[in-house]
Amino acid sequence: MNKVQNALGKTGTLIFLVVMSAFPPLTTDLYLPALPQMVSIFNTSESMVNLTLSMYFIVYATGLLFWGPLSDKFGRKPIMMIGILIYIISSLLCALATNIEFLIVSRLIEAFGGSAATVVATAIVKDLYDGREREKIMATIMSLVIIAPMVAPVLGAFLLKISSWSMIFVFLAIFGIISAILAFYYEETLENRYKGSVFKSWGRLIVVVKNPNFVSLLCIFSITPMTIMAFLASGSYVYIDGFGLTEQEFGYAFAFNALCASFGPTIYMKLSRLVSIKSIITCCFSVILLCGICTYTVGNLSAWIFAFIAALSTIAMITMRVPGVNLMLDQQNEDTGSAVAIIQFCAMICGSIGMILVSLRPDSLIQDLGIIQFAVGAIGGILWFMAKKRSYVVDKLIKYD
Repeated sequence: MNKVQNALGKTGTLIFLVVMSAFPPLTTDLYLPALPQMVSIFNTSESMVNLTLSMYFIVYATGLLFWGPLSDKFGRKPIMMIGILIYIISSLLCALATNIEFLIVSRLIEAFGGSAATVVATAIVKDLYDGREREKIMATIMSLVIIAPMVAPVLGAFLLKISSWSMIFVFLAIFGIISAILAFYYEETLENRYKGSVFKSWGRLIVVVKNPNFVSLLCIFSITPMTIMAFLASGSYVYIDGFGLTEQEFGYAFAFNALCASFGPTIYMKLSRLVSIKSIITCCFSVILLCGICTYTVGNLSAWIFAFIAALSTIAMITMRVPGVNLMLDQQNEDTGSAVAIIQFCAMICGSIGMILVSLRPDSLIQDLGIIQFAVGAIGGILWFMAKKRSYVVDKLIKYD
């Protein structure tokens, strides 16, 4: 740990980073059980309700590019505090929505604020840790953050039973307040701030994008979130409308997927001591490809077959996330905030594309999910095969062996 957090301590720092990193999954997964219900409540279509998910990620991704470079100039803490404040206010606005249009707009503002917390959290990890220690911390954070999608749908279904859908957003506002308290005790970790103007700080995004090694890996690992985001967008309709599960049963099925995913980082850390990281990533792309074939052919036979295949695909995606992000960050010694913003931006944009693609044919959600999984496994695997022997990959992986 490069800089000790006196107020938070080691354990408190880890909790703080987990909470900041949990903004995306908690904000999206908590109200997944309410999606089918909201179609009738707002007297609208599934595609309009899904805009509260897909458009959320698009604005969230754009917000990353806005906040990331600013955190390199003004510091991590002020950017984080401003973002959380926006998130709290917009969550309350979501709770007050009386039509789908107002809810979509409020969700966009919520996404803009929440993106500040996430981009800063990843930058703080780079500020505080190096090499294998950073890998362990990232794996720990990912494992703990996955608790959010495990608990969120169950909690969301419970809130729907005792109250209305608006209570879900009140809960998110409370989560924002707790996050603000933790952020208050965080001590700034950025040592060398960017000295140029605000506009020039955004220009650092271009500097990072001009790094061919960074961009090469970015193209490979940015497409993998398409699989899990497509599952998020289609899961509630497949389980509830397709297989006839109740909202509570959907919460359990979704929690099963998240529980399996939570083992991904641990699997990676254990396997990386026995198998080369290059082989692990290759295997993950192969698993996703095979899951695509299985989803397309037998995924519609039962809810638990569908859940098992989806869980395997999610495990593979999460397992390669740790080495993928590390490899990308190691290509860029400076402009950490900008690099993190670009990494998360591309992941979110690709994820949003996955959500839109899987929703194009409402009557073929399972088959479309299978096609997306297959395409990601095939394209990602080919690109990785072309890059894994390059010096900028091999040289960086040496310090993790």
